[in-house]
Formats: sequence, C-alpha cells, structure tokens
Amino acid sequence: MGKQAEGGFGRWRVLITAPAQARARREVAYALMLPLMTGIGLAHLVLVSLSVLLTVNLIGLPMLALCVRAARGLGAINRRLARVLAGVRVPDPVPFRTGPGLLNRLTAALGDVTGWRAVIHGLVRLPAAIVAVTAAAGLWGGGLMLLSCPLWWQSSALARLSPNGWPDAVLMSAAGLALLLLAPWGVHLALAPERMLARTLLGPGPGDVRIRGLEQARALAVDDAAARLRQIERDLHDGTAARLVTLAMSLGMAQEELEHAHDPDRLDRARALVDGAHRGAKETVAELRDLIRGIHPPALDQGLEIALATLTARSPIPVHLDADLPERPPPAIEAIAYFCTTELLANVAKHSGARHTTVDARLTDGLLSLLVRDDGVGGAAMKAGSGLHGLAARVQTVDGTINIHSPAGGPTVITVELPLRLRTDN
Repeated sequence: MGKQAEGGFGRWRVLITAPAQARARREVAYALMLPLMTGIGLAHLVLVSLSVLLTVNLIGLPMLALCVRAARGLGAINRRLARVLAGVRVPDPVPFRTGPGLLNRLTAALGDVTGWRAVIHGLVRLPAAIVAVTAAAGLWGGGLMLLSCPLWWQSSALARLSPNGWPDAVLMSAAGLALLLLAPWGVHLALAPERMLARTLLGPGPGDVRIRGLEQARALAVDDAAARLRQIERDLHDGTAARLVTLAMSLGMAQEELEHAHDPDRLDRARALVDGAHRGAKETVAELRDLIRGIHPPALDQGLEIALATLTARSPIPVHLDADLPERPPPAIEAIAYFCTTELLANVAKHSGARHTTVDARLTDGLLSLLVRDDGVGGAAMKAGSGLHGLAARVQTVDGTINIHSPAGGPTVITVELPLRLRTDN
C-alpha cells in the first residue's frame, strides 16, 4: 500500500510540476520561434521559385545555386533549434564538398541533396508549425487568461468574456489552472510533427547514413585487423620466437658436446640437452597450435553449434547452451559469434561472480541472435578499451548490433545480433 501511495503521489507531482520543468520552457520557446523561422522559410521558398522561373536566363542558375546554399544554412539553424529547444537528436549531414573553379561550385550547389532537403523542409513544415503554435497559444495563453479571471472579470474592456459572478470566475480560474497543468503535455504532443520533419529532412539522407556507417565499419575493421596483427606479432616474438632461439642454442650446445662423445660425462650432457630441446620443440608446437586456434578456431570446422558446445563445456562456470541453428551462417559471422561468446564467457568468469550462465544462439528473421545471461553482480558497461568495446567494434564491421542490460545487482543480459547476409550495397 505504501509503495502504491508513493507511486500515485509521484505521478501527481510530475503532473503538477510539469509547467515549471525546463523541457516545458524550451518547447514553448521553440513554438514561439516557429512563426519567425516559418516566415523566413516561406520567404526563401519565394526566392527559390523565382530562381526556378529565371533558369531560362543565365542569371537563374547562379541564383538557384545561392538559394540552395542558403537553404543548407537555414537548415543548420533549424536543426540547432530543434536540438536545443525541442530535444530532437538530429545528426549533422555530410559537409558541403566542391572542387576548384566556379563551374564546380555551381554544379555542387545545384546538386546538394542536403540543401534541397532543407528546401523541402521549409515547404512542408507550415501545417506542423501551425499546429504547434496554435497548441502553445491555446493552452498556455488560454490557461493564463482563464487563471487570471478573478483579476479582470469586472473589466469593461473584457465585458463579453466576463463571467456572471464570482462563482463563475472561480470556475474559469480553475479551468485555467487545469489547462496550464496540461499545457506541457499538449505542446509536447503538438510538436511531434515538427520533430518528425526535423529528423527526416534536416539530418543526413539515407545514403549518407549508409556511407557514414560503412566508413565507420571500415575504420573499425582496419583498427581491429591492426590490433590482431600486433597481438600475433607479440605472441610470436615473446613466445614462439624466444623458444626457437632457446631450442637452437640447446641443439648447438648438444652438437659441441657430441664432438667429445668419447667422454661419458659430455655424452650425458648432450643427451640432457637433446631431451630439453625435444621438450621445447613440443611446447613450441603447442604454442603455435594455440596461436593458430586464436586466428581460426578448429572447432568451427564442424559448425558453430558444435564449437559453442565445446566452448561452454570448458567454462569454469556452469553454462546452459540452447542453440537452434538449422543452417550454417557465413564463415565470417560464425567466427565473430564464436569470439563474442568466448569474450563474454571470459568476462563472466573474471568479473561477474555468477554461479550460472546461459548461452542462447538461434536464427531469427535473417539474423544470428546470440544471448549471454548470467546471475552475477551486474554493472557491465561499454567503456573505451574494455572487452565489450572491442566486441562492439568487431560486431559493427558486419552491421551487427550489441545490446547490454546490466543493472547493479544483476542479472546481466548481453545480446548480439549479426546479419546472415552481409550487405554490399552503398
């Protein structure tokens, strides 16, 4: 009962304090800015229309190019206002690029997709702006006017709006208070079309988003490949190469001892050196196998499901594997899924304090979905330089996603989704 009462009071507190919240003030300011920005946009549209009509003359094309460039600037202003006041997360479009020379600049401006999208935004935002301004003026203005009714109800200047007496004035004041309490929610809802248009037309186009994603994925892939090469180089230099040097020295010393084979003591030392070299050779081969296994796990030769079963069986923490993989994913996707599972199970063993772990792998809607859940202490986070950050970089190279849900106290649930078909389009 106590929690229910506290929850009910919390909801009422949110409703009562909403008009005083910073978001409400910002959205009212945005609504008040809309008539000015919409008017500027309409004036700009007039110039664009005039430029289009004048394209039959030589002056029309340069004028149209200038209008498109101005539209890009106007779109930047609208985008910043939408971010700061309306709370819209609109990423910046790609910068304007042009080659040297007047003709290149003219061609680039006329073909600037971002500028033309800003022109379209100025054309289609008028109905959305009218809705937002009307809602702000009606709810906030009407609410303030009704709330102050006891102050002006006897004024002759407002005789047509005046109530018949004090009871009606109090009721109108109460209605004004209700309008003010509802105003932040009504304005926020009325700004939904504006926010949608800003996200759709003022940010990067779908092709730009795809290109930017491919550029980021390429950079991540290059960094990941460079890090792997450095790791392999360190492993070879510090481990295998050092053992081979020791092996060569042991064999050289054994050769010197064998030159005096008539001496029993030297012969025994030679045998000991050869035995040590033999052991070193076997250990070096084992290290090379481990290194090769890190590049491409042999368990994947028999399929991801068997590889995951082998991996989970070796975990120091009990792991329940539930795999439903009726078809084999591409080799690159299998390798990423395997390494993700390896890293996640290692994190569970090192940091979680869990007593049990579940690994779920299945194919759904063209995706390989990998879920790792543990009953540990939680608190897993994507930090720069962490294993999870490295996994995110590896997953993004194939347009995959990773989702982490790890509240304090647990449980931790990490979901990795990888596409079964790698995209090659731009």
